[in-house]
Amino acid sequence: MDNKGNARPKWDSPVQFILACVSYAVGLGNVWRFPYLCQMHGGGGFLIPYLLMLFLEGVPLFYLELAIGQKMRLGSIGAWTAISPYLGDVVTSLYLCLYYNIINGWSFWYLFHSFQAVLPWSTCPLAANQTEECQLATPTQYFFYRETLNISPTIQTNGGIHTGQALCLLLAWIITYLFIVNGVKSTGKVVYFTATFPYIVLTIYLIRGLTLHGAVNGIIYMFTPKMEELANPTTWINAATQIFFSLGLGFGSLIAFSSYNQYNNNFERQAIIVSFVNSGTSIFASIVTFAIYGFKATVNYENCLDRVRLLLMNTFNLPKTYPLEFAQIADKVETCDLTKELSTAVEGTGLAFIVYSEAIMNMPLSQLWSVLYFFMLLLLGMGSMLGNVTAIITPMRDFKMFSGISDELLNGLVCIFCLLLGLGFTTPSGNYWFTMFNDYGATFSLLFIVLIEVVTVSYIYGLKRFSKDIEDMLGHAPNLYWKIMWGGISPLLLIALLIFYIVNYIRGGTPTTRPGTRTWARLWSPEYPVFGQAFIGS
Repeated sequence: MDNKGNARPKWDSPVQFILACVSYAVGLGNVWRFPYLCQMHGGGGFLIPYLLMLFLEGVPLFYLELAIGQKMRLGSIGAWTAISPYLGDVVTSLYLCLYYNIINGWSFWYLFHSFQAVLPWSTCPLAANQTEECQLATPTQYFFYRETLNISPTIQTNGGIHTGQALCLLLAWIITYLFIVNGVKSTGKVVYFTATFPYIVLTIYLIRGLTLHGAVNGIIYMFTPKMEELANPTTWINAATQIFFSLGLGFGSLIAFSSYNQYNNNFERQAIIVSFVNSGTSIFASIVTFAIYGFKATVNYENCLDRVRLLLMNTFNLPKTYPLEFAQIADKVETCDLTKELSTAVEGTGLAFIVYSEAIMNMPLSQLWSVLYFFMLLLLGMGSMLGNVTAIITPMRDFKMFSGISDELLNGLVCIFCLLLGLGFTTPSGNYWFTMFNDYGATFSLLFIVLIEVVTVSYIYGLKRFSKDIEDMLGHAPNLYWKIMWGGISPLLLIALLIFYIVNYIRGGTPTTRPGTRTWARLWSPEYPVFGQAFIGS
């Protein structure tokens, strides 16, 4: 029963709960963040700290949040208040919802444009061919930054709302609302699709990717370890951070999901399954991505060689300028480097909407591959949004003040509120705000929240009491591994991460992803004003 005397909704089966957690945890970070880190930190060598952090940090904290939700049968705020009357929880999912759905809006935008006879990012528009933007940037960069975002030179330079993007964002919120309109009753049915279809697309892409010319070059590069990276502290910090954020810890979503479980549901086994599925998906998606990397890098490398051959042929026709032409050839030969092409690390929107788009347009039947890819991206984003919105609505439902509001109305009001605030991301300066929100806004708060979670459970609520609660639900107490993680190792890792981010902030650390690639940045070198620097710590 909930606090209003009504029977609390439940998942129809444990399978629904597992799929909901998989759909939430397996998201865009698995596709665009993990491959970047793997590439930046030595391919196979990065997997060693990554898998260690999975056991030391990821699985124990995932287990802890599921146990809390299932025991207290409340959303994040109610659950933490029940554990200690002096503690509440910040529902950071509200913050995430404000900007995360714009990515789904971009996915809709690209999906709709994928049905054209010629993909619009394959060439610059005729009217723009003579502009500086098209001369310095590739067509895929131009389409994303000019056609999709209509990005301004600085965050302070603003303009009207991009109508096309606003409509796509509206559509994303309408779909989100339909998915969660009846709470877990509707969400439980949707996750069968959002949790499984991306794997079908990834498998299709893997098969296609392995047949692409040069794909093997990318895969070999991925699994060739640079063991010296193990001595780099940043490698370990990034591995821990990736585990932390890819599992979606600290947002309240996992607590909300597990609060709808049967009291004796075996969440221990489910925590292990979902954690390993999430990490396995990251590796799987990276193989697909590096196959695409290999294809793209090989095409660029061979195109470079073709230009050198053409220059060489012209040289033979111009013997009088032979020394000058020979020098030009030497310069060209030095730039034709396959390893350099493969080592160019790109993450975030640059990988998802530029690198993949460029690779897709070089494939036969490019429209088909484009539709499949952006539909998969859309489902990954929507799956994560289900968890984010549920984390907002579940605590609200636990308060008596919302007892007179129907599920349909309350869910709709939350979606409308987030939509209206999210329209700011469809303006020309919106991508700068997106970057700040995505890179820095939730980092400190999430790390702090989860640290408070594990410290509260271990030292305020008490490990003995918590173990007894788990034994009451599962029929057996947690083993020594879980207790060691909760009582010592996991909190220490979280403290280390917090210290790293604080030191990085003081030293003037910059976001890993800013609007524009190196080429695009040459157009106007975007900068953040003082208030933006204070927000992101740069």
